[in-house]
Formats: sequence, C-alpha cells, structure tokens
Amino acid sequence: MSTATTTGYAAAPVLGDVLPPAKQRGRAMTFVHRHPTIVFGGTLLLIMIMIAILAPYLGTVDPTALAPAKRTREPSALYWFGTDMLGRDVYSRVIYGTRISLIVGFSVAAIASVAGTFIGLISGYIRILDAIVMRVMDGLMSIPSILLAIALMALTRASVQNVVIAISFAEFPRVSRLIRGVVLSLREQPFVEAATASGTRVPMIIIKHILPNTLAPLMVNATFICASAMITEAALSFIGAGTPPIIPSWGNIMAEGRALWQVKPYIVFFPAVFLCVTVLAVNLLGDGLRDALDPRLAKRI
Repeated sequence: MSTATTTGYAAAPVLGDVLPPAKQRGRAMTFVHRHPTIVFGGTLLLIMIMIAILAPYLGTVDPTALAPAKRTREPSALYWFGTDMLGRDVYSRVIYGTRISLIVGFSVAAIASVAGTFIGLISGYIRILDAIVMRVMDGLMSIPSILLAIALMALTRASVQNVVIAISFAEFPRVSRLIRGVVLSLREQPFVEAATASGTRVPMIIIKHILPNTLAPLMVNATFICASAMITEAALSFIGAGTPPIIPSWGNIMAEGRALWQVKPYIVFFPAVFLCVTVLAVNLLGDGLRDALDPRLAKRI
C-alpha cells in the first residue's frame, strides 16, 4: 500500500509533474525571445563577475610585481596583454582591475539608490519638505557629477572607499528626483487615498503602498548608475584623482599607458575594451529591464 493511501494525504507533486521539462524549456526560450537584451547583457555581466571572482585562477600573477628588465614587452604567449613601462603584467592588472570597477559600480548603485529613494519618498509625499529638499537636490544636480566627485576627492585621500562615497554623493540627487516624480503620481491614486481615509499612518502608507511601486523604475535606474559610476571611476583614476596608483584599476592602467600610446597602444587598448564591454553589459541589462517592467513599452499586454 502506498504512503499516500496509508496516511490519507495525497503526495505533494514534484516540480516535474507541475511543469514538464519540455514546457520549462519552452518558457525559457520564450523569455529569451522576448527579452534578448536582458539575456545578452546579463550573460556578459555574469562573465565579468566570474572573471573578477576567479581572477587568481585565470593564469594571472601579482599585478603589482615590478620587473624592469621585462618592461614594454609586446603581447605574446608568455605575456598575453604585454607588459607596461615597469614590467608589470598588463593581463593580470586588467583582470584584477575588473574587481575594482565592479565593486565601485555596484556599491555606488546601492548607496545612491538607497539614499535617493529615502529622500525622494519623503519629499514626494510630504508637501512641506518638497520645496526645500528639491531645491537642494537641484543645486547638486546643477554641478556635473565628475566635477563634484573631483572636488570631493580633493578633500580626502585617494582610496576605493572615498571614490565610492564621492561618486555616490554625485549620483543620489538624480535618484531622488526620479523617485519623487514617481511618488507624486502615486499619492493621488485611489488606493493611497483609501489608505489615508482608513486612518493608516503616513510611514505605513509609504512603506506598504508607495515604496513597492517605485522598485521597477529604481531597478532600471540603478543599472545606469552602475555603468556611469564605472566610467566616472575610470575617469577619476585616469586624471589621478581616483584610486591610488598601486591599485590596479582600468583608469590607472590607461593613465600610465597614455605616455606610450603611439608606440605601445596595447597598454591602453585592453583595459579600455574591458571597460567598454562591462558598461555595455550593464546598459543592455538596464534597457532590457526597462522594456520588461514598463507596460507602456511592452510589445504584448
């Protein structure tokens, strides 16, 4: 006698019974067909993340090891990307530089999104604070983000943490402006008015009714902030206002190779390609998320 008969309860269906493998593959192919940019961008970004995690196991050496006798070697089977003017392996420096760019990009996206969301929710729902807070945000947004980051880095010492803080400070006003616009449209919706009429307190209305409806545009905007932060970090490092020269970042590698650009272009070429591919992956992922999450841009309802 089966277990289901003796206990009197029907056995819980396994996943294969609920959704056959053929149907699972069909849904996966449908998703790939409908959202190719998400799949392509996400795959590229996943590859870059794996490169950053597995950097010590990808045939790299110490990216800071000096070897003056082996300086400016051309790309070869021994030195895949060549060596720089101090004899350091460019391949190892580029691979380890992936960690810096991803750390900066993800950290800035997280910090700017959290800070901007908090300010946008408060200013968008509480009318008294809206005029004051948004004028401050407008003042910060009037300064180009790269100039604001340079000014903040000039007040502190060069480090990855300070670069993250400086870029986040330059980016979060744009997030607050976006969330504030979303909140202004949401607070006039019937479900918010019903919650207000039922006596629900403002903090609970913001957390339960307003915040969940801001996540979709916030996720899309976070991807573009991540890509912008990577470019800004590379620009700061390129001009000497970002990460310390001892840290292998793509901006530092390109800054050190610009003096030899005409005779040794590979020193600048390889980190530039990695930066372009990573930014492209994040932007494609953001475009795909926008198309998938915004019903007005969906091809099918």
